[in-house]
Amino acid sequence: MSFVRETKLSVIGAGSVGSSLAYAALIRNSAQRVVLYDVNQAKAEAEVLDLAHGTPFTGASRISGGSDIELVADSDVVVITAGAKQEPGQTRPALAGTNARILEQLMPRLVALAPNAVFVLVTNPCDVLTVVAEGLVDLPPGRVFSSGTVLDSARLRWLIAEAAGIASQNVHALIVGEHGDSEFPLWSDATIGQTPLRDWTDEAGTRLFPRERLESLTDDVVHAAYKIIAGKGATNYAIGLSGARIVEAVLRNERAILPVSSVLHGYRGIDGIALSVPSIVGARGVERVVDVPMDDVEVALLHRSAEAVGESLKLLP
Repeated sequence: MSFVRETKLSVIGAGSVGSSLAYAALIRNSAQRVVLYDVNQAKAEAEVLDLAHGTPFTGASRISGGSDIELVADSDVVVITAGAKQEPGQTRPALAGTNARILEQLMPRLVALAPNAVFVLVTNPCDVLTVVAEGLVDLPPGRVFSSGTVLDSARLRWLIAEAAGIASQNVHALIVGEHGDSEFPLWSDATIGQTPLRDWTDEAGTRLFPRERLESLTDDVVHAAYKIIAGKGATNYAIGLSGARIVEAVLRNERAILPVSSVLHGYRGIDGIALSVPSIVGARGVERVVDVPMDDVEVALLHRSAEAVGESLKLLP
């Protein structure tokens, strides 16, 4: 008789994002075993107990956790959410120094415990920290990446769907570049169904997405996190779901195309900088970045994003 080894997801950090991601993973059955680790033992154990009490209403996934980092051993995917949170009005680059130091302590130990895992960063600023994390360990390319603009793209799709009065699943649009103020949509490639977004009309034949509307949508996406943080202190539910979706792409070897952030090498003339671009995500992490069509304006914006991440990297101590 042969047995299939259970899949194991470890979430590092039991704050609002880490706990929400663990919750989403349990509900979606993203992994058969979920571990929630935090240096704060009481916090980790309380979150695990609360989550465990709900498992009779979910699938076969199990949850455990605590403050012993050895719990992470032999994980298939490790999602890192630990770090200082973004305060109201604070930019993501301002977080970089503090969270880079946390990564310096975490990454070597995590890789030693789970040498075959795929490592997904959710801690901000995720592009800068992806470059830092990859430099701290000796892993094959693509095994360390971040959630990038997966959530930002979901925000964009939702906004377009609301404006057009259609299901968000039928909106195909991506935010790329830095997960931050220089991110931008690929309008040249955005569609509703098979119709180019710019050509989409209402029943009267009026185009719903002229240039002014597209600029407004871009602004809404770029500033969405700041609005949520100002109102409730953190973004957690949607990023938890986004993280669980990425985990599934890895554990199920889906080879799904997602706008995650990995260190680019020669992509559109960009080298050594992590940015979100459409990427094939499977069992080995980012297995390939996809060189999608971009117009001249979008290529220029991508380079502007690369410069923004590069400047943040230079400011690290």
